[in-house]
Amino acid sequence: MKKNTIPHDEGEHLLEDAEALLTATAHATEEKVVAARKRLTAAIERGQETWKAVQEKAVAGAKATDQIIRDHPYQSIGVALGIGALIGFLISRRNN
Repeated sequence: MKKNTIPHDEGEHLLEDAEALLTATAHATEEKVVAARKRLTAAIERGQETWKAVQEKAVAGAKATDQIIRDHPYQSIGVALGIGALIGFLISRRNN
């Protein structure tokens, strides 16, 4: 099953290509081109804002997880051991 996500490096290339397109069409004054440039610029800004929000949420989640593990180290080890055993069991059943 293929996910509908863009890997980070492909996202950077997409942004670079979009910015290059904006630069290449900077001299164009045709109404449709100007409107398309405005939409593309707005889309780039929204994408950057979304990316920043996702990064902030990821950092906040990592910090929360770290704090929970520090507050409950033995329970965390138990949960990790249980999940590892379950994954190992499922993998071993799949290979047979």
